[in-house]
Amino acid sequence: MTNGIAVTGFIFMGISDVQELQTLCGVFFLVMYMAALISNLIIITLISLDLQLQTPMYFFLKNLSLLDVFFVSVTIPNLVVNSLTHNNFISIPACAVQVFLLSSFSAGEVFILTAMSYDRYVAICSPLHYDAIMNATTFVVLVGVSWATGVFFGTMYIAGIFSGPFCGSNVIPQFFCDVPSLLRISCSERLLLIYTGLGIGLFLGMCCFTCVVISYFYIFSTVLKIPTTKGQSKAFATCVPHLTVFTVFIATACFVYLKPPSIVPSITDRLFAVLYTLLPPALNPLIYSLRNNDVKCALRRLQQNLCARYSLHLILQNICQWYSVSHATSKLFS
Repeated sequence: MTNGIAVTGFIFMGISDVQELQTLCGVFFLVMYMAALISNLIIITLISLDLQLQTPMYFFLKNLSLLDVFFVSVTIPNLVVNSLTHNNFISIPACAVQVFLLSSFSAGEVFILTAMSYDRYVAICSPLHYDAIMNATTFVVLVGVSWATGVFFGTMYIAGIFSGPFCGSNVIPQFFCDVPSLLRISCSERLLLIYTGLGIGLFLGMCCFTCVVISYFYIFSTVLKIPTTKGQSKAFATCVPHLTVFTVFIATACFVYLKPPSIVPSITDRLFAVLYTLLPPALNPLIYSLRNNDVKCALRRLQQNLCARYSLHLILQNICQWYSVSHATSKLFS
């Protein structure tokens, strides 16, 4: 497409140009997507139903899982459909929705992870004041700010990028609509708004990263002062899952957005883009369930309750059947 023709839609590069490989990737990503979706929904269900998980830490974890469900559902289902149908076209309105949702949920996830690091800092460094500091108002405000900040950045990006026409090539060197690729072909007169938003986002992202680093500096300093090895292990066990999740999310995001731009990205670049949207949501429930005894105990309690209800249902069903047979027999001989 030449530079003088306006863009009416976009074409993704996809994972591969070989149709058989595209189909195989589509099936694989579908399986991974379903695993991430189901595992995060299990975490949300456990925290919502189990009274012993009604604490600020698990309230943040539930919101993180909810964000993961939305985040992975923005791009992966579209990638699966494109891979299986071999159609990589997306309209401008659909692309705008994708940019808004992806920006909102990714920004919200960064702030939720930052709030979780503050929660761990207060729990370990100021345990006697934890209930006073992390009260219901505090963690509701932190979560509300996280969601609102994500919506703010999503609105700012689509207002700047999609307020004007696009010109140049309509090929996006990704499998989803990302802001850097769209900026290269945007003819909008509001690019100042976009770059202002990117600047604010980078500044707030660095602030979040700094807050997490400072929090864990004080956390590790406090934990190392605990005299017993058992106490240290117990304290580290509550922090390692969050630190692992934060590292995976930031590392994949940095590789996707901070690497030097390329007109024709390699297969490695495209795979890391998939990992950025799929790996954190898939790993988060696994990390928290494997490293967290409270979550594993809650899962066992849920299984026992379900089994008990199922057994009770079978018993009542057998009683009803026995009563029906007895009643019919008594009528027969009466």
